[in-house]
Order: sequence, then structure tokens, then C-alpha cells
Amino acid sequence: MRAIIQRVSKSMLQIDNKPYSSIGKGFLVLFGVTLDDTKEDAAVMAEKISKLRVFDDENGKMNLSIQDVKGSLHIVSQFTLYADCHHGNRPSFTDAAKPEQAIPIYEFFIEECKKYNIPVETGVFGADMKIDLINDGPVTIFLEVKEGKVLYLNR
Repeated sequence: MRAIIQRVSKSMLQIDNKPYSSIGKGFLVLFGVTLDDTKEDAAVMAEKISKLRVFDDENGKMNLSIQDVKGSLHIVSQFTLYADCHHGNRPSFTDAAKPEQAIPIYEFFIEECKKYNIPVETGVFGADMKIDLINDGPVTIFLEVKEGKVLYLNR
């Protein structure tokens, strides 16, 4: 399971050129599910995101969580996080979970995030969505969870 977390001052999502959802201060979370992901992975991801200390404290240090700043989550499904670009120039998405597997995990992840008393807005799984955001910082974090553990990507 992968997530791109962008610290935003606002994020607005449209479907069919109509406003669908938006948040103010918080995280835009692009969320992707692969073939062997589980609800346990989703629970670990939700807990990690709820506790990420990447908001500035009174001294300008990234030391506060989304809960500390009373921020919101904007969670959007993103199968392209599993694009395989090793061969040729057209990505393959065979590592992305099919909707029948991904949707229940995506919905479970949303419910897990809500358990941390963080307001949550979403997109629509599989819809063609347009997102307008202001990345604050910019701060962008890549997280990957596998077998219930957050992976260390730079090792």
C-alpha cells in the first residue's frame, strides 16, 4: 500500500466539472492499493498519517501532527501509484489491485482515519477527478506499508 501525502492549505476536488469535496489545512492523501495489501496495512497507514509531525510549531519546526493543528484529510484513490515503467514508455498497472479488492481496503482506510477524530473528505473510487491544491511548504511525503510495517525507502 502506498500513499503520497501532501501538506496543503487547501485542496478541492471536482468530478464532471462540479465541486465534489474540499478541505482547508490538512493532508491531500493519494492512496494506492496493490495485490497483497490487507486491512491491517490500511490500519497501520492510517495511524502513521494521523501521527506524522510535519506541521510547524510556534518555533517554525515541523513538530505538530494533523490532530494537533485540527487539520483535515482529503483521501483520493490513486491506482497509478503502482505504475510499472521498467519496460518501454507506457506504464503497466498490473501491480495495482483490481476494484473488487481495492475498494473495500480504500473504504476501510477511510474509516480507520476517522477513528483518529480527523475530518475526512474523499473522491469517488475510479472517477475522473480534477484536484486543485495549494501544497504548503511544499511538504510531500511518500509512505509505503507492507505486511503491517512502514517500509524504509532509503535503505
